[in-house]
Amino acid sequence: MRKGKRLIIVLLCGMLIFTAYGCGDVNADTKLVLTTGFRKDEVFRIETMSCTLPEVLVYLTNTQDQYESVYGKEIWKTGLNDITLEESVKDTVLAQLAQIKTMNLLAQQHGVELDEAELKMVREAAGAYFGTLNQAERESMQVTEDTIFNLYAEFALANKVYEFIIKDINPEISDDEARTITVQDILIKTFSMDGTGKRIEYDASEKQQAKQQAEEILELARQEDSDFEDLLITYSEGKKGTISFGKGEMEPTYEEAAFNLETGEISDIVEAGDGYHIIRCISTFNREETDANKVKIVEKRREEVFGQEYDVFVTSLARSLNEELWETVSFIENEEVATKDFFDIYNQYFN
Repeated sequence: MRKGKRLIIVLLCGMLIFTAYGCGDVNADTKLVLTTGFRKDEVFRIETMSCTLPEVLVYLTNTQDQYESVYGKEIWKTGLNDITLEESVKDTVLAQLAQIKTMNLLAQQHGVELDEAELKMVREAAGAYFGTLNQAERESMQVTEDTIFNLYAEFALANKVYEFIIKDINPEISDDEARTITVQDILIKTFSMDGTGKRIEYDASEKQQAKQQAEEILELARQEDSDFEDLLITYSEGKKGTISFGKGEMEPTYEEAAFNLETGEISDIVEAGDGYHIIRCISTFNREETDANKVKIVEKRREEVFGQEYDVFVTSLARSLNEELWETVSFIENEEVATKDFFDIYNQYFN
């Protein structure tokens, strides 16, 4: 995913502004205010930052049409735990916009602003996107070009303050730290599943039988003419292919055993997670996977550094939600409204 949109997706869970729509509990010091005094089209307010109905409709409509362009309109019939997909998308849009507004406040605190060149790109991007909208789309979303300009400007500033806060993170990761290995794994499970999908752990007798089976397979695997892949296909109750992973991604006992193997070497029986494992090392160093893991490690560090500052900052903010207006927000049902390029056009200018 491109950098612009990636930021918002990365920060969604654990950093949300409204307790009703968060992924978890919000710090007790957080000030959530449900109040009157909203402007007619004001959906929520966070300190001095306000979010209007047209802004919500731009995000919501683009998300709606992105879904429909891939999955068709039937997608909205699906749901999870008595929550419709439309409700879930609404909550996500609220969270995204709340984060952007909050990050703009954070930018003010750090003195981070868009420069003239960036504002010029924002204006050009806004004109480009607004130019794609037909009359029905403009009227349904109640937008002007200034609405789009403000949304793009706030989005760009949110990304800029993110980059400002994580600027000192060292992007250099050693091969050893990011080393990724590839293995094959014969798994003999020590649990079963009941009819409801609940995991049932083996009793002592069943577990001993599973271990005995693993020992017999290990003996076969170490025979001179043995084909580990055939044994894997025949006996494994886990993944039949190869597994690539870096340090810290697997259980410690499994990881220690796997990283101590040489190419082609087979481990002793390793008890971890789902049962008894017999691990065969395919490669002690996967260059492509290791380079990809370096990117993941750096991104994780950046997210942690930004998240720590953001979490502290957000607890000090007063925010209010216009629940009456928010309850009226819904998808636009109009065949002439099919805009889905809001983020794509932004990324053409900020990439």
